Amino acid sequence: MKNSNTKNPKEPKAAPFQLNGITVAPGTRAKVELPLAQLYTQTPLNVPIHVIHGRHPGPVLMVSAAIHGDELNGVEIIRRLLRHSSLRRLNGTLLAVPVVNVFGFIHKTRYLPDRRDLNRCFPGSETGSLGARMAWQFKTQVLDRATHAVDLHTGAIHRANLPQIRADLSNHATAEMASAFGVPVVINSVLGEGTLREVAEAQGIPVITYEAGEALRFEEGCIRAGVRGVLNVMHHLGMTGPRKTRAPLEPHIARSSSWVRADRDGVFLPLVALGAWLKKGQLIGRISSPFGGEDVSIHSPCAGILVGRNNLPLVNEGEALYHIARFDEVQEVAQNLEVFTSDIEHGPTLAGEPPIV
Repeated sequence: MKNSNTKNPKEPKAAPFQLNGITVAPGTRAKVELPLAQLYTQTPLNVPIHVIHGRHPGPVLMVSAAIHGDELNGVEIIRRLLRHSSLRRLNGTLLAVPVVNVFGFIHKTRYLPDRRDLNRCFPGSETGSLGARMAWQFKTQVLDRATHAVDLHTGAIHRANLPQIRADLSNHATAEMASAFGVPVVINSVLGEGTLREVAEAQGIPVITYEAGEALRFEEGCIRAGVRGVLNVMHHLGMTGPRKTRAPLEPHIARSSSWVRADRDGVFLPLVALGAWLKKGQLIGRISSPFGGEDVSIHSPCAGILVGRNNLPLVNEGEALYHIARFDEVQEVAQNLEVFTSDIEHGPTLAGEPPIV
């Protein structure tokens, strides 16, 4: 969809937006408290939904973070997004949800108190488990109001992801959003059962997942790329006016990806960084014993780009160490990643962005 945010006195005014019984007038914003759960003390745990409702009609974009409670980069991405000046002249509506899994966020964990993964509980039910009830409430009250969605994630605990988009590229609208986001690596991934992404796509809501960084960490480069990416999507959907930043690089779509796993228990020493261009057979790491003995060398099984890495030195046999994405033009992807990283680290910054240290 081309950007169409131009001044037109005859452009129709948006109708008021309703969410959880709250009415938001065109050209205003509100924070709507969505009750999802309670503590043992019966203290309510509400999920704040920021509703920024434009003066003129347009898409309803939901941007959500921390559906896994320990994935924090997305929380900061949304905080900065909500302060961006482009939201003052918005077409359509932005639904921004900084923390979906409030239980996990409070306890610094991925999961709910019953160890369920909220992102495997959709579409949920009104009478099921805690996760099912939370998923049902979030889906019916928030997701169902959206026309498009961006879900913000990081790698799991002790695992870091290169900034990347995961999406079902068989959906043309989803593929366009993935391209517009503006990171060099896009992985055409299957829709996991019970995920927000699967449920959204099933009911015709194009959704992309931004994966970047590691759980329980703020990583400035990943955050900057995420803010820019969401703004790029909003521009693509015609929700915001012209931007002064350079056009994003054309992304590269991975034709497949695979994990490299540990052949033995021991101490893992990685020898390559995220984003590295790997050649087939290249030495990429070693596993040793803390008590001496021979090291086990780890070689890349294929040519590709390193998009995920285990950061914990202590590993067990069979544990995932590296995630490698395969591309037809690996060298070109590596070059574009260098340009992208340099632009994020040294290019123009948005207001309030701290330096990368």
